[in-house]
Amino acid sequence: MSRYISVALLALLGAAGCVNAANSSAAAHDDVTASDGDTQGVNGSIHVPDGAKRGAVSTVNGSVHIGDAASVSAAHTVNGNIEVGAHATADSAQTVNGSIELKAGAHVNAAITTVNGSLTLHDGSQVGGGVRSVNGTIALTAAQVAGALETMNGDISLHGATHIDGGILVRKPTSSFINWERRAPRVVIGPGVSVAGDLRFERQVRLYVSERATIGPVTGATPIRFSGEDPPG
Repeated sequence: MSRYISVALLALLGAAGCVNAANSSAAAHDDVTASDGDTQGVNGSIHVPDGAKRGAVSTVNGSVHIGDAASVSAAHTVNGNIEVGAHATADSAQTVNGSIELKAGAHVNAAITTVNGSLTLHDGSQVGGGVRSVNGTIALTAAQVAGALETMNGDISLHGATHIDGGILVRKPTSSFINWERRAPRVVIGPGVSVAGDLRFERQVRLYVSERATIGPVTGATPIRFSGEDPPG
């Protein structure tokens, strides 16, 4: 899973070096409100006000909250969550130990990525790249993703009019990401969901597919069809 390791290292290095940036406005140990331009910090969360337009916002130990209808060029942290408010936009969103949530109508132009955290996309949210988590749940409701959904140990739950253009990939665990529980991830593709592209499973999963869902070719798993809103169990 070298891709995830690279993402984690890049995020860590970028955040650690941010305190030397000329336009840094965040205090070292306090939660701050993002100012014009880039806002960067070390120990503290960053808040972008509703409707504000900002540059890159990043921290090391803290969360990033992007207000409703706000926009940023990037949102990065290492140990913290990222929340993109309703109808807000960001070019990219990355964390290592934290979750990412896109509220209704939020839009991220590139991929959203985490290592240890969940990824949650609400009604009308859009991602222009992939949606990737190693160990966290991926949950989408009426969302659109131009890339693929990718995980190693996390469950996947797709509902509403969700549309995935790039398929699904569940990778085989490597020595760097040992799955101590040995539990097969649960993948649910609910009614009304459309997954274009290949669905490829490199490890055992429990794959549930609604009779009212549309999916591409499946490799490495046998779909269990269900007729209701949710699968049994």
